[in-house]
Amino acid sequence: MKISNPVRNARLIAAAMLISCACQGALQAQPSDTAAQAAGGISKGRLTGVLVAQGTLYVASLTGLYFAWYQSYPQSTFHLFNDNGEWMQVDKCGHATTAFYISRIGYSSYRWAGVGEKASAWYGGLLGFAYMLNIEILDGFSSQWGFSPGDFTANTIGSMLFVSQQLLWHEQRFSLKYSFHQTQYAQYRPNLLGDNLIQNMIKDYNGHSYWLSGNISSFLPEGTRFPRWLNVAVGYGAEGMTGAFSNPANENGEPIPLFPRYRKFFLSVDVDLTRIRTRSKVLRQIFTVLSFIKIPAPALEYNTLGQFRMRPFYY
Repeated sequence: MKISNPVRNARLIAAAMLISCACQGALQAQPSDTAAQAAGGISKGRLTGVLVAQGTLYVASLTGLYFAWYQSYPQSTFHLFNDNGEWMQVDKCGHATTAFYISRIGYSSYRWAGVGEKASAWYGGLLGFAYMLNIEILDGFSSQWGFSPGDFTANTIGSMLFVSQQLLWHEQRFSLKYSFHQTQYAQYRPNLLGDNLIQNMIKDYNGHSYWLSGNISSFLPEGTRFPRWLNVAVGYGAEGMTGAFSNPANENGEPIPLFPRYRKFFLSVDVDLTRIRTRSKVLRQIFTVLSFIKIPAPALEYNTLGQFRMRPFYY
């Protein structure tokens, strides 16, 4: 019997943030090939630093995941597992978001090293796709899970969303983002959904929302005074889930309320932190690392219970 994997998104998002900090921060200390940069070419020193850092993080994170997670479960021959019905597809949104950001980080790293725009877009997208693919392959050899075609599709969508925008517009006008709030559901199944804030952020999909955040000014005529950083965002989430596919009636003999499972759709405003002008390199790095978070703001919600709700401050 397959079991749900409520911590998968957390492992992937944590890895993305680790690569972000390393590739966009630590690489600044790598030596540069000033002659190549002056000529507008590739900096061999920086490119070497990027490749070494990415390769080290790639191998170290996957090795760490194997020993910290997969080693504890029986192995099997490679097989598929259809988990498309789990968590009302909130987890699939997490996969797409993580692939998008690893692709974005990879692209930024290659551009910093002087690699051309088009090549950097494809290499960055391939990095995001390949990293996520390795996670799916590890799942495919675990008897507890399996290679998920749904996850594979979500990963591909996330990476291609980044690549297609970079090739078309040479910028990201639409970004995938994440937000979280604590819910009432975790108390009934703390082993599955977490028993503290950090675990809830990782495991409780009821509190996850994923957003497609579009920048308005990038579609307006050049020279407009419209705020460069102001976005409009559409979001998706779900609630009432105390189990992956369905809700159990009890946990360890204790009854669980029969919550209705329903989907939520949002319309809100957002901030593109990467478009805020600042002379501070530290602030730019902070804004870049935090750019995957949807800024809390008023939101209009519609859910499949047939309700419209105005959320004064949603996150």
